[in-house]
Order: sequence, then C-alpha cells, then structure tokens
Amino acid sequence: MRTSFSPLLGLALALSATPAFAEEDSKAITVSGSATLVSDYRFRGISQTDKDFAVQGGITVSHESGLYASVWGSSIDDYIAAGSDQELDLIVGYKKTIGAATVDVGALYYYYPGAEKLIPGYNSDFLELYGNVSAPVGPVTAKVAVMYAPKSAALSLGGGKLDNFYGNFSLSGSIPDTGVGFSAGIGRTFTKSFLSGGKKYTDWSLGMTYTTGPVTLGVTYVDTSYAKNAVVSLTGKDIAKAGVFGSIGVAF
Repeated sequence: MRTSFSPLLGLALALSATPAFAEEDSKAITVSGSATLVSDYRFRGISQTDKDFAVQGGITVSHESGLYASVWGSSIDDYIAAGSDQELDLIVGYKKTIGAATVDVGALYYYYPGAEKLIPGYNSDFLELYGNVSAPVGPVTAKVAVMYAPKSAALSLGGGKLDNFYGNFSLSGSIPDTGVGFSAGIGRTFTKSFLSGGKKYTDWSLGMTYTTGPVTLGVTYVDTSYAKNAVVSLTGKDIAKAGVFGSIGVAF
C-alpha cells in the first residue's frame, strides 16, 4: 500500500536537479527535453525512492504565445503509490513576461501507472494547480510559487477526500562565465493530507550546479521540520531526514 508521500514536479519545483529545458527562440513551436540520473528523488524534502537512485526524463512542447505542454517522469519506490514504480506528470501551462517579472500558471496531473491494477479500486492519481511569479532582484532571481491540489480521494487520510496547499520561496543565480549556478528555497505545506504525511511541515534546500554544454552536474542539500523517524519507509529508513543528493543530466 501507499504509505508515504505522493511526489510533485519537482520544483519541480523547488530545487530538483533536473536541468532547464533548451529553448529555440527562432521557432513558433519548440520541442525540448532532458534526461537525468539522481542519487535520491526528493519531493518537498521527502525521499520518493527510499534514498536510492532515480532515473528521470521529460519533454516539453512550447508555443511562442506562452502556452506549453510537458510530460515528466521518474522512477519511484513502491511505498509511494500502492506498488507502482513510476510517476508520470502531465502538465499544461501558460507563461508570460510582464515587465521584469515572469508569470507561470498551469495544471499538473500526477499519474502512477499500475497502482489501480495492483489494488483494484485504489485511487492514487490527483490534480494540482500551480502558479508562480519570478523576477530579478539584484544579481539573483526571486520566485514565489503556490500549488493547490483540490479535494481528492488520493489525498485522503481515511476520512473522506482532502485537499493540499503548498507555498515556496526560492532564490537562484549564477556566476558569469563559469557555468556555476546556485539556488536556495524554503517551502511550507499548510494543510494536512496524505500528500503532507498528515501533518503541516516546512522543507528547505540549498543547491549548486555546474553546466558545460548540454550536461549539468548538481548537488543539493535538503531537510524538513519533521522530527527524527517521523516519516519512515517500509524498509525502516527515515525519508524526511536531512540529506545530500547528486545528479547528472543532459538537456536536448
């Protein structure tokens, strides 16, 4: 059975080590993607792979109007979604630059292939709506993001459908002509649901990358406000404990 957290696009969100998608500004429609190997897949501070390696990849189709659609996937451990070993994120969104700021809004559907076959009637999939605003602040870029998952059986704690609300603030930047980038972020889960492990909690991270050509190497430190052994996997690992993970990815 699913006994821990369901994963997000990771920063998604906030500070995953997946390299940025390449852009081809000369075309009305562009197709780009990435492939990444990470030593631990962390979603909002929580390991989705029992602190083990994950293979990840994605592809994005973008239009010059700002509309885009993406598919992103990762291997996961079987405690995430009733024995499923895959996460697929199906994304549609719209991005627009207004003055110095960039606004990005969209919807993300988390799909876990095979979960309902292993346990008939089990619902592990859910929808999350997102929005973020980013803008340069001196030498860095500041970003505020919010994610809301409407009430769903997949987020239930056993007493009916629940929703989930998450917010994140991050800073990112780079050192000119070096290929070195850095990031820092802090997030807060404001509601109690299966996605949050039944508690409100805070996560934070610090990361650094080095890019040469299409290849990006990364290292990230992550932690949460969970007490020791508050979130334990089926193998007994503390998957909310502070840790460092590395990554190597290629953008195309």
